[in-house]
Amino acid sequence: MRLAALAWLDGQRAHGVESWTQKQLAEFEFAGVRLPLMDVQRGIRKPAGMVAALSIRTVYRREGAARPYEDGIGVDQLLRYKWRGEDPGHPENRALRAAMERGLPMIWFYGIAEGVYAAIYPVYLLAEESADQQFVMALGEDQRMVDVGHEADPILRAYVERTTRQRLHQPAFRAGVMRAYATRCAVCSFRHGNLLDAAHITADANADGDPVMSNGLALCKIHHAAYDANIVGIRPDLIIEVRPDVLEEVDGPMLRYGIQAHHHKPLMVVPTVRRDRPSPDRLELRYGEFLAAH
Repeated sequence: MRLAALAWLDGQRAHGVESWTQKQLAEFEFAGVRLPLMDVQRGIRKPAGMVAALSIRTVYRREGAARPYEDGIGVDQLLRYKWRGEDPGHPENRALRAAMERGLPMIWFYGIAEGVYAAIYPVYLLAEESADQQFVMALGEDQRMVDVGHEADPILRAYVERTTRQRLHQPAFRAGVMRAYATRCAVCSFRHGNLLDAAHITADANADGDPVMSNGLALCKIHHAAYDANIVGIRPDLIIEVRPDVLEEVDGPMLRYGIQAHHHKPLMVVPTVRRDRPSPDRLELRYGEFLAAH
């Protein structure tokens, strides 16, 4: 059943689903029986008949707000997941311990909006730190090889940091951006999800390139590449500009209609929720880079 649940999520993703509500996660069936992947009330899901936890949940928080169960990172750069309450014998903590002892893959539902979750899987619990009331968690098979509780050498540290960003922050960021922009390109409204990117306004390689909604834009592959190459710029007032020399070029319909026609036009898609809209301060800094490039 555990493997079937992971395969079901894979199938959903293959059809363009990148985030789920609790109602959608209740549609999973195994052997003809509907079996929700997320508990209605609890953060740790252990279906009846199973001895180990199947999924865990971290609720959404707005930028700057703490989660009820705040997770952290240890000196080994691995993530931590807090106990349920303070009782090590709580049934949910026992279910997590059983998953850890058996080395079973679990699903981590990570909140990207109120009642909306990205799914990160497989995740594994490697150890328990009772003094801190938490479990050590690996995102993927390779992170299971990390020496828990010991500071990693610089190369391994960089690898774990990168894979954590790729497997947690990037999927959650992408799912949040696609939801905010209704899976449409902000510039041209193109709506095929497999040809859309969650673009950063401030590059994620920068210290302040955080994977937050105010730093995101949904862009099709063409407009994402044009934005990164400073062929297209976006002003803080959400007006698009095209580099002057590109405006003067003569080429086929892609250049004419896909790039040049958007000059001095507003973004076609903007999030309806104000806090999901791109930060004017970030846009202004990035627009300055666009101007400096030409």
